[in-house]
Amino acid sequence: MNSVHDEALPGRPPSGPATVSRTPEPRLDGTSELAPPSPAPRPLPDTSRRVLVMGIVNRTRDSFFDEGRTWELEQAVEAGLRAAEEGADLVDVGGVKFAPGEPLPAQEEAERVVPVIARLRRELPGDVLLSVDTFHASVACAVVEAGADLVNDTTGLSDPDMASVVARTGASLVLTHSVAEPRRPFPSPRYDDVVEEVRDFLAARLERAVEAGVPRERIVLDPGPDLNKSTQQTLEVMRDWGEYASFGLPLLAALSRKDFVGESLGLAKEERLEGSLAAAAWTMRLGARILRVHDVRETVRLVRMLEVLAGWREPAGPLVHNV
Repeated sequence: MNSVHDEALPGRPPSGPATVSRTPEPRLDGTSELAPPSPAPRPLPDTSRRVLVMGIVNRTRDSFFDEGRTWELEQAVEAGLRAAEEGADLVDVGGVKFAPGEPLPAQEEAERVVPVIARLRRELPGDVLLSVDTFHASVACAVVEAGADLVNDTTGLSDPDMASVVARTGASLVLTHSVAEPRRPFPSPRYDDVVEEVRDFLAARLERAVEAGVPRERIVLDPGPDLNKSTQQTLEVMRDWGEYASFGLPLLAALSRKDFVGESLGLAKEERLEGSLAAAAWTMRLGARILRVHDVRETVRLVRMLEVLAGWREPAGPLVHNV
């Protein structure tokens, strides 16, 4: 497999006993309790000889695949813990689906995702990182304060404050190609050269993020399969996936159960697992280093087998065949 991305006013003490009273201020997640100190964002591990699996947790009633099964807080937390048990390296929590629809106020989005992130930061093993799928800078700020490590912006910095907020918090950032206004329809997309136009878009957003102060080593790129693209356009992006590895940054492949898989095979979303795994394997060979998936256990097994084949991982054993 190709190797990309080789590479954290002093005050005077009172003269006697005193009680300091603080009035809790409302927070973006809707609570008024005083928050404990914010945990620092953790950097992504080196992906030069490793592929990370990102498990999806959607706290929405209308999500594409799980259709609200993880809407309740406890169900969302359990889904995140289960993803970790199945081998996920990251858990990606979303409060708004990408598809067109009525806008959701940032306050309400934060109320959905912040409690999940806070719980998972406390309950997950320390090596499982947390991501939040959001395009609102204010939500990004709130989730990093709650314990998120990565902001997954599927709209490519549509919020002009996003890059500077991420830079200030020290989190990592996913920059995704999508050209429509958030949650707005974009029928019949047209590109003169979709591969080159996606590359130019990512280059421009990368430059903007770095200028805002986000270190390159904390940036991930996502060419955005299916996002504002037809199946034929997405297949062109997939065939030339290696073009995007030339940035020297980790590539995120969000392919799981997507329409281009279904239309390629003529299958409903419930039957797209094998096609999704095949697409994931294809992008891994061309530089993908994070796979965002619904089916964690199966994808982890795929990744580990390919890592063994690449010589990046020792076989789990026992090695008794023909010994």
